[in-house]
Amino acid sequence: MKRWLAFVPLLILLALAGLFAGYALKRDPRVQPHALVGKPAPALQLPELTSGTPTAIRDASEGPVLVNFFASWCAPCEVEHPQLMALKAQGVKVVGVAYKDAPANTQAFLTRLGDPFALHLVDRDGRAGLEFGVTGVPETYLVGSDGVIIAKHTGPLTPDAAEDLLKKAK
Repeated sequence: MKRWLAFVPLLILLALAGLFAGYALKRDPRVQPHALVGKPAPALQLPELTSGTPTAIRDASEGPVLVNFFASWCAPCEVEHPQLMALKAQGVKVVGVAYKDAPANTQAFLTRLGDPFALHLVDRDGRAGLEFGVTGVPETYLVGSDGVIIAKHTGPLTPDAAEDLLKKAK
């Protein structure tokens, strides 16, 4: 009776290996969840970077807006920053949400690289990122004038990716 108990850890290990083989090996890691696309953007208010005033992430009366989650500690965010500056030069409204970042670090980041954002919000605890379904920074959401998320881009924005997002706004 006690001999078969010695095989229990081996059976558990085999069961876990079967689960891994059945799920993880068939899963495509390039697939990004877009669960909120086509749904209303979360109705959240976050503190504004400089004043701390609670501010809505977007104002439905102002038309389509890009909501960009970024952080000063994020190397890919630095890579995408010139593209955000180019969007600002084109007149595109971009709302920046500093994700899990200290306001002083965010301000230093924007001072050093330039400020592409029409609105600067702070998501210190990551709650807004959770509500939006952020899987990692940078991520950019296109929110229509009706408050519905039209599209999501994960990773640094490239000129082609930005153009694709803007085409969906029309």
